[in-house]
Amino acid sequence: MTAEYKVQGDVAVITLNNPPVNGLGYDTRLGITNALEKANADPAVKAIVLTGAGKAFSGGADIREFNDASRAMREPNLNSVIAALENSRKPVVAAIHSVCMGGGLELALGAHYRIAAPGTKVALPEVKLGLIPGAGGTQRLPRVLGVETALNIIVSGDAINSEMLAGLPGQKLFDQLAATPESLQDEALSLAQKVAAQHADGAPLPLVRNLPCSHPNAEAYFQFARNMVKGMAKNFPAPAKCVDAVEYATKLRFDDGMAKEREIFVNLMQTPESKALRHIFMAERAASKIPDVGSDVKPRDIKTVGVIGAGTMGGGIAMNFLNAGVPVTILETKQEALDRGVATIRKNYEAQVKKGKLKQDKYEQRMALLKTTLSYDDLKDADLIIEAVFEELGVKEAVFAQLDKVAKPGAILASNTSTLDVDKIAAFTQRPQDVVGMHFFSPANVMKLLEVVRGKATAKDVLATVMGVAKKIKKTAVVSGVCDGFIGNRMIEQYSRQAGFLLDEGATPQQVDKAIEKFGFAMGPFRMGDLAGNDIGWAIRKRRAVEKPGMKYSATADKLCELGRFGQKTGAGWYDYQPGKRDAIPSEVVNKMIEEHRKALGITPRKISDKEIVERLVFSLVNEGAHILEDGIASKAGDIDMVYLTGYGFPVWRGGPMQYADQVGLFNVAEAMKRFAQNPNDDAAFWAPAPLIKKLVAEGRTFN
Repeated sequence: MTAEYKVQGDVAVITLNNPPVNGLGYDTRLGITNALEKANADPAVKAIVLTGAGKAFSGGADIREFNDASRAMREPNLNSVIAALENSRKPVVAAIHSVCMGGGLELALGAHYRIAAPGTKVALPEVKLGLIPGAGGTQRLPRVLGVETALNIIVSGDAINSEMLAGLPGQKLFDQLAATPESLQDEALSLAQKVAAQHADGAPLPLVRNLPCSHPNAEAYFQFARNMVKGMAKNFPAPAKCVDAVEYATKLRFDDGMAKEREIFVNLMQTPESKALRHIFMAERAASKIPDVGSDVKPRDIKTVGVIGAGTMGGGIAMNFLNAGVPVTILETKQEALDRGVATIRKNYEAQVKKGKLKQDKYEQRMALLKTTLSYDDLKDADLIIEAVFEELGVKEAVFAQLDKVAKPGAILASNTSTLDVDKIAAFTQRPQDVVGMHFFSPANVMKLLEVVRGKATAKDVLATVMGVAKKIKKTAVVSGVCDGFIGNRMIEQYSRQAGFLLDEGATPQQVDKAIEKFGFAMGPFRMGDLAGNDIGWAIRKRRAVEKPGMKYSATADKLCELGRFGQKTGAGWYDYQPGKRDAIPSEVVNKMIEEHRKALGITPRKISDKEIVERLVFSLVNEGAHILEDGIASKAGDIDMVYLTGYGFPVWRGGPMQYADQVGLFNVAEAMKRFAQNPNDDAAFWAPAPLIKKLVAEGRTFN
């Protein structure tokens, strides 16, 4: 059963029991209404307590129903359950604890009385899924907390502690705050008995829907609120619709306001932004699940970590573990490099302290967890060792051969390589089962993405351990198979190739960057190259010339590097940079170089639309992503989307490249690819739609 029914004395207790967060799926909703009917029919029952088992009152809707409106609206739907609470002839007390969010809070607002345990997290987070609360949240919450407080909660979607809400003047959300979480059940039973006695004569039970809802300066306040959300969430329609819905609560009768809320909710469900955000919600959770690594696989204990290399990446990687309270030993070959790396870590923490983001004592605690060494022997007790050395196979070989000698049995040996073959790296040891790729993104202490690269010999418990570690250090981990560039960099290479071809045909770096940034990318390909260092791509192309001599590139990027224009670090790349500044200034030198290159190729420049720029860049990601799925490098399209959302600045409101392709329609994507294949200055072979795309189009299916 997903809703348990027990009678304690003269009080019926209905307990939601649908782990992990008591989601309000159909079976749970039916269980609540059946239990209410049973309690109301029992003459020995005088009152009812509604609570949740385990670690939540209720986290809201069942996520399995998110993309299936017919299941979500199957009767009794949530509004029907709330109506059943309101219409109960016997008083209903909601005993709220731990987590009370979304539909769970809306359910509690339907009870006649509410008691909350201290420390309860209260929220209406629907806006984070591109929606508004759809079961009365926008109409009831303003009636118990006041318009401004309620709207702030609804628009932000953030959780607030019950104590803070209980302390607000005039709040009617909680009738009582329990003394402790442990005493909640007993206090709820006492409250139920007390209110049962108060209503023994048949006096009407209090309903949130009957409370007044107004604002003394409504017109000016709601206009102010609209201006604020417009500036903060211009690409998302839901926050502005939250304002509309709460305004309806102040202007309309309750039932009319509910009808408006439902209309807005249903309309938002169909928007591409909401579909994208719901996809991300599901994909992020699914990314942590590896098909053949079940809950029965026991992870290894990670109590100490070693990091090899104190440069930008090594220092950033170390900070992740220090932030999580895990002791770290950093190894370098020279004392000056070690000192420089530790100084950078200190500088980063001190900047956080100065901004008020980190307390001085926390900073000191973290630095106390950091040890430094010049000897591999000092890593002999580490449970996890991550190398962050130069991206060259010979260098990696030297490191892993040494680690194989000193690391204890069972230690996990991880490489931060961004493109190299993890199986070859594992072969440098006598313990390939303990080797895994942990590809952090720069700056490693900031970027959320962690590509976990699974070698052919990587043990299942190593994977389970690394996924758990990623969660501990607050990273979004995505598993990749072994190939050149893994998921992210393998795809970005095709994106960068297209950017180069666009220059050959008539575009400028600034036009390409502006078009894709207008689409929503955090940064265009040429600004990105200047930030990362154009010499990195140059090294990859030199390697490609040997490994894949037939692979076509624009020569403009090589010519740029031959001029010594490696990007921001040299003060000149695709753009010019002034000392100490990061503003990208269009370069006459670069534009002239591109023009001369076009002439040498005999290409007459043409006008290229922003639409073509966006389609060629984004669909190149999509086509390569489809090949990655075919090759088994990624297990699902959602994993690819998470890589691009958390590591490459893809616009959140579009849901990632594979989700965006689904929204555009895979038939339309394939047709565009066929057009691009006719371009004599492009790579016709690349634009043949991947077999997976052809298959999905033929079957009328999508990636996700």
